[in-house]
Amino acid sequence: MTYVIDRRLNGKNKSTVNRQRFLKRYRQHIKKAVDEAINERSIQDIENGEKISIPSKDINEPIFHHGPGGKNDIILPGNKDFVVGDQIKRPQQGAGGGGGGQASDQGEGEDDFVFQISRDEFLNFMFDDLELPNLTKRQLAGTESFKTVRAGISNEGNPNQINIIRSLRSANARRIALTGKKRKQLKEYEQELANLQKNNSDYDRQLQLKEAIVELKNRIRKVPFIDTFDLKYNLHTKQPVPSSRAVMFCLMDVSGSMTQATKDIAKRFFILLYLFLQRNYEKTEVVFIRHHTAAKEVEEQEFFYSRETGGTIVSSALKLMQKIIEARYPADEWNIYGAQASDGDNWNDDSDVCHKLLDEQLLPLCQYFSYLEITSRDHQALWQEYEAVQQKYPQKFSMRQIEHASEIYPIFRDLFQRRESHAA
Repeated sequence: MTYVIDRRLNGKNKSTVNRQRFLKRYRQHIKKAVDEAINERSIQDIENGEKISIPSKDINEPIFHHGPGGKNDIILPGNKDFVVGDQIKRPQQGAGGGGGGQASDQGEGEDDFVFQISRDEFLNFMFDDLELPNLTKRQLAGTESFKTVRAGISNEGNPNQINIIRSLRSANARRIALTGKKRKQLKEYEQELANLQKNNSDYDRQLQLKEAIVELKNRIRKVPFIDTFDLKYNLHTKQPVPSSRAVMFCLMDVSGSMTQATKDIAKRFFILLYLFLQRNYEKTEVVFIRHHTAAKEVEEQEFFYSRETGGTIVSSALKLMQKIIEARYPADEWNIYGAQASDGDNWNDDSDVCHKLLDEQLLPLCQYFSYLEITSRDHQALWQEYEAVQQKYPQKFSMRQIEHASEIYPIFRDLFQRRESHAA
């Protein structure tokens, strides 16, 4: 018996074909398992893999088999109960092991099929059907990115790019074209010679035919099996990859009114947002801004783990966001997004300032801005001002309230769900 073992490694941007086909076929089962896993684990552990269980009845392959009825001759191994000529009753349809509550001494079945999906596959299913709204192509600075794509077949190229199948096909066509007439003539000579030898007649003609057959075979043999003219090469060209430059501003309130539980929910929301951006957009930058009475741009580590606290002036974060946009992210070159998390508390008349900043300065430059208020109390002035902003910019501004950590993922999907394209 021959065993064939495929030891080829997966190349860059490639994946195992059978696994991808399997994941596509059972997409609904996997998506359901991923959604259940998200509800059961914390956001910090959400990027791990997951075990997926598929009922055995859903992985059965269609087969051809004999239906009930008819007479069949079969050979069974020897036993002490039956002899030649005995008739065996046909089992009833559906007989065998079942799923009832009673124990049985017969029948068999299979457990559900369980397999493990990787971290990357888990995140793919997790962020399926999500996207940054209103993402448009902007001017690219610096060198553009390219990808190598197949561009057909060429008669010239490097030896490592030879297309074996096309080369052999070309060689076969050339041999047929050059030797087709000779082979037809050879077949006629061989048939005539066979007839003459069968009748034992015209020996001179037989000799002539033998010489002609040898000459034709030599001429056919001189045609090379493959020639340099037959070689075909895979042609690859570099194609520019259309990409969109985007920046996401993450604004988080760390004032004293934000309890530790509220801050934890806000951090989980931004962790989920950060994973989403990292996973789906290579050219997306993230700017982290923490604020209490004053706002400060910080690194990722400080944004999620710093214990700094203070009073509450929300407009400080919006003003800093505006300054950073003017200094580093021109609106005609970048897709600008904002995500803000707060408990709704703000200092005196600062909520009106936030309204004006969003209405007059930020939203005309932004593609999308989302506000998440983490509170179980009644809404205050900041929420009311933001509601007025949402009425003016329904396509650019979204706001949601959240009370428990279990609501993070559903609200996240609601904020960044894939929408039909429309003019910004």
